[in-house]
Amino acid sequence: MANLQYKVGEMSAQRRATVVSTSAAALLTFVKLFVGIMSGSVAVLASAIDSILDMAVSIFNFFAIKKAEEHPNEMFPYGKGKVQAIAGVIEGTIITLSGVFIIYEAIRKVLHEEPTKYLGISLGVMLFSILVTFFLVRYLLAVAEKTDNIVIKADALHYQTDLLSNGAVVAALLVVWLTGWDWVDALFGLGIGLYIIYSAYEIIEEGIMILLDRSLPSEIVAKIGEIIGNHPKVNGYHWLKTRTDGSRNYVEFHLVLTPEMTLEEAHHIAEELECKIAALEPNKGWVITPHFDPYDDEHINEIFYDGQVQHACRAVSGQNG
Repeated sequence: MANLQYKVGEMSAQRRATVVSTSAAALLTFVKLFVGIMSGSVAVLASAIDSILDMAVSIFNFFAIKKAEEHPNEMFPYGKGKVQAIAGVIEGTIITLSGVFIIYEAIRKVLHEEPTKYLGISLGVMLFSILVTFFLVRYLLAVAEKTDNIVIKADALHYQTDLLSNGAVVAALLVVWLTGWDWVDALFGLGIGLYIIYSAYEIIEEGIMILLDRSLPSEIVAKIGEIIGNHPKVNGYHWLKTRTDGSRNYVEFHLVLTPEMTLEEAHHIAEELECKIAALEPNKGWVITPHFDPYDDEHINEIFYDGQVQHACRAVSGQNG
């Protein structure tokens, strides 16, 4: 097991980021919701609804990250890191639902020909929202780059879409102000809703892939293979498997070593490999599990994997005999 770190006591950078995003979303929710109801602008109201969801999701993310950082125990020996992937799927789903609601509101405004009022105030609120969201996105991206945390990356992506949608709202309000065409507000609201649904797909997909134990990126897996294969005392390797829970990477492999090698020497080789592998992503935790073989027994591993235990054990007995 290599470089497995848990943050205990003080608040981690990930959790601190969720507190900041929750506070920003709460501020924007109050301002935009008030002005959206007063003005009757679907675009502003849509943005307000999105901010309410932002706040709820950020609160949920705080507790998800807190839970994911807990120590492994007897019931959860691998920890609870995948809580973050579950949070990502839930967040993406909520974003999708908010997009559907915005589309509904846009269609309703077109059908009922509702006017847009208080354009000046609405524009001021949306410009303020863009400013706050811009600095929030910069902060979240910095934390995501440092921690490579899926929840923070999802939050950053979410607020990036907010930044774009807020810009679209400003454009819609300007057009309505200059032309008096209220349907433009609804049209922009419809476009924002569709874009929000589109942006949520990436978040949901990433969460589902982690839950399904997708391997690490191919370039990382290739580098791991090079590190193992290039060691002068390693005769070969097989059964290399990788996955991540969003915070920690898990790697296991079988090393083919010289049969006469001592256990202590094999242990030193494994430690050297673990250090080099963990250095590929030093900001992440790593759980690296090597297995020592005196010969290449990959075919036996395949038989075990397929559930043919008796066949595998007979093969092992035959080789040992």
